[in-house]
Amino acid sequence: MDFPTGRPPTLAPYGVVTSPHALASQAGLDVLRAGGSAVDAAIATSATLSVVYPHMTGLGGDAFWLIHEGDSGRVRFLNGGGPAAASADIAAFRERGLNDIPLRGMLAGSLTVPGAVASWCEAHAAYGRLELARVLQTATAYARDGYPVTARLAGWIAQCADALQADPAAAALFLPYGPACAGSLLRNPSLACTLDAIAQHGRCGFYEGQVGESMAADVQARGGFFSAADLAAQRAVWGEPLVGSYRELTLYQTPAPTQGFTLLEMLNLVEPFDLTRDGFLGAEHLHLLVQAKQIAFHDRDRYLGDPRFVDVPMSRLLSKAYAAERRGLIDPARALPWDAVPSYGSLSGDTVYIAVVDRDGNAVSLIHSLYSAFGAAVVAGDSGVLLQNRGAYFSLEPSHPNALMPGKIPAHTLMASMGKRHGRLWSVLGCMGADGQPQIQLQAYVALRDFGCNIQQALEAPRWLSGRFALGDPRDTLHVEERIPATTLAELERRGHRLKRWGPWNELAGHAHGIVIDPDSGLRWGGADPRSDGAAAGY
Repeated sequence: MDFPTGRPPTLAPYGVVTSPHALASQAGLDVLRAGGSAVDAAIATSATLSVVYPHMTGLGGDAFWLIHEGDSGRVRFLNGGGPAAASADIAAFRERGLNDIPLRGMLAGSLTVPGAVASWCEAHAAYGRLELARVLQTATAYARDGYPVTARLAGWIAQCADALQADPAAAALFLPYGPACAGSLLRNPSLACTLDAIAQHGRCGFYEGQVGESMAADVQARGGFFSAADLAAQRAVWGEPLVGSYRELTLYQTPAPTQGFTLLEMLNLVEPFDLTRDGFLGAEHLHLLVQAKQIAFHDRDRYLGDPRFVDVPMSRLLSKAYAAERRGLIDPARALPWDAVPSYGSLSGDTVYIAVVDRDGNAVSLIHSLYSAFGAAVVAGDSGVLLQNRGAYFSLEPSHPNALMPGKIPAHTLMASMGKRHGRLWSVLGCMGADGQPQIQLQAYVALRDFGCNIQQALEAPRWLSGRFALGDPRDTLHVEERIPATTLAELERRGHRLKRWGPWNELAGHAHGIVIDPDSGLRWGGADPRSDGAAAGY
């Protein structure tokens, strides 16, 4: 594929870490060089991102993992989603006179328990090689001594200043003398102490003891939901990934309550088509993928929820036969009318994705998020931890599959993927971007498999996202980066697509990262999205 990129892929014989911040990728690589496993490196990267990329992730968020065992070839799923607190139900909002869950503040921040740290500790217990203190060393140092504010982080702080100002602890961290400027240093010594507690005591150091007590006491004092008992009960749970296929690829995805199945359904829908007929980024290619997205998202909004509480017909949703039925909705000549296959999501959301492959072929595909930028914009107690607002994704409609219930994990836009080719690990791929995540993965996998792009080409290619970023946007908006050929855009408009043109590079198009393993040489090819502050680091 002759597609120029702004940077080359990172080629390395032993190990690669890629993430949306170069310092975090380097922290993971340092752990690999020190003899750590892929899981050790993923935790180091995730923890460092929780410090240096606080608008996108943190210890107060949720995380979902796919872990590939190099010796056995087994792929395991680890659910680090936090459930709704025992006191959190629809009636609690009705009693407060609320018909919707607030996006910011203590109600949103405490509606669900943070799940990510429990998943770190569970994964480390199963696959860690280094002491947790060593794994968290870099993150702790940045929190204690200071981390650099990038231009991107400074922009997000300025954009979210009003929300951060509403919470004194959040304002003290990010607005000490007004919005932090690019090139300045920020510190979070309380977060360093929290990381120290985890290093010494593992899961209990976060969910119990001084840290857990401080978070719970603050939440209860401010009329929030989760309690010390809710925190102490939090565990990450192992499960089986979803497995699908696309041409000769075997693809693994995170299961419900995540939206991972949508990628597999979209690929099932387009598999019989020749996507290469009018070339890479041709109108036929994009037109078919957009319609597949609409159909899969209709199924997501209809069925997705916590499978412990609702029946999610996953076998049917993933079947080739079901895709054949639904494929009849695709119109090769015209855009699919949106109301014929409605979808109600939003593209807004902030997340980090981490991919790691170590020298033994162990791999991690990890997605970790606070949901919105800076989550609920609330810091819990003296922990230095920003709470997520993932609970705002719950529905307050009792009949909805994602209706709020105590102990229930909300439906998650978070999803992570892996792929095998001819039975051998081939890809570790994921991205941020809420409803954009399956669309971005779809575009990347098609670029890799059908058009022969390398991983960096697949991530740098001009991107589109179908849907809306705000409730006022039309649901049939197709957002497109202007690097997509003008002839393609003109043809898409002729077929009835409602285009919203972005500039050549738009951060709203998501941050995607990935690693592809060469089947002949075994070299790891790492890619990082230039829409982020990230890098792929290898050795």
